Amino acid sequence: MLGLLVLLNGHHGSEDVALLADDLDLEIDEILPALDYAEILQLVKVSDGRATFTDLGKKLVAGTIRGRKTILREQLRRTTLFKTLVRALENAPQRELSDQELGQIVSLTTPPSEETIQTIVTWGRYADLFRYDSAGHRLLAHTPTPASKSTGGRTPPPPTSGTPTTPAAATRRSGAQPPEMPGAGAASVAT
Repeated sequence: MLGLLVLLNGHHGSEDVALLADDLDLEIDEILPALDYAEILQLVKVSDGRATFTDLGKKLVAGTIRGRKTILREQLRRTTLFKTLVRALENAPQRELSDQELGQIVSLTTPPSEETIQTIVTWGRYADLFRYDSAGHRLLAHTPTPASKSTGGRTPPPPTSGTPTTPAAATRRSGAQPPEMPGAGAASVAT
């Protein structure tokens, strides 16, 4: 999704969806899930086959990595799924959810699959909404550390799409950009 937004920025923030797909050497249906999620997160507006940045989308592509994470964190918090996950973590006795509990929550909003759950975990980790313990197979409430608050601290970069489909794999991979949001049922996670 971020790659598509960077490309849209190169087209001065507005372009025909078919031309964007052509520039990426993809079919239109291959970029629609990324556009759908960008629209759900209020980063672009798609109308009459044309994708155009919102003010928030412009701010995201112009921002630093830290600024992008902040925008994505706030936008993800507005979706039903991430709002539910964060609330469940905050209310859990030890501020953690097992893989089974995570799957149950995801199944309330979208058909769960390993790929969908991995993507949700990866985006939540990237936006610092929560952490994932691969050894214990559990989602953990995010507790900022002094290193992550300072300018020298780094959070681990998220994996790229096409990675193995388990949350544990999400914690082991690294890459420069967050992966694509799940395409099927993406609209069902928005409020």
